[in-house]
Amino acid sequence: MGKMKYTGERMVPELVNPRNGLLKEHIARYEFAAKTARGRILDLGCGVGYGTEILLDSQEADEISQVVGVDIDAESIEYARDMYGYRRADFRVADIRDATLPAQLGQFDTIICFEVIEHMKEEAAVISNIIRMLKPKGKLIISTPFGKGKGKPCSCPYHVHQYTENEFLEMLQTYFDVDLYVQRDTLIEKRRIGMKYYLMVACCHLRVQANEMERRG
Repeated sequence: MGKMKYTGERMVPELVNPRNGLLKEHIARYEFAAKTARGRILDLGCGVGYGTEILLDSQEADEISQVVGVDIDAESIEYARDMYGYRRADFRVADIRDATLPAQLGQFDTIICFEVIEHMKEEAAVISNIIRMLKPKGKLIISTPFGKGKGKPCSCPYHVHQYTENEFLEMLQTYFDVDLYVQRDTLIEKRRIGMKYYLMVACCHLRVQANEMERRG
């Protein structure tokens, strides 16, 4: 395994202080997902794979058959295989925008996509792949930071843009029934009046099937 370096683009738990606030936020999202993630799970944009450890060490782990982690960065996937190579884990190098991804990976009961969509200009390709890879009763858990809106500059150099809440919901509600949560530090909850939140976490159930997606698009 090559020595990973922490650049700020992908979280590497072993290279940051365990009290690091950003790390705690990331861990909290996987702990939130672990409460309802079941069956065969796909982690899109898995980075170095630490989310797999959280899922497979959770109290609900007996209801998980497999976790497949996908990331475009080969070094991150190599690290994931070495650090988090659980028996029910499979890490692969792939581009989540690739139209052949559903044929490569098959279908899943749960898809997790944390802090990924804001990195993509081709958001439609990502959503299309998610729809094709979700089983009919499958669940998507997806997060993104609150932002100024599509096409507007943001402070993070790795983000194409950051969505407003309306933009994020509009993108998802075309195809999914959406239950929106919000995150502040490690707290993920329904919005409370007077509280400031930094991220959106959407729990989505598929309403449009792949064949309908193809007709639309």
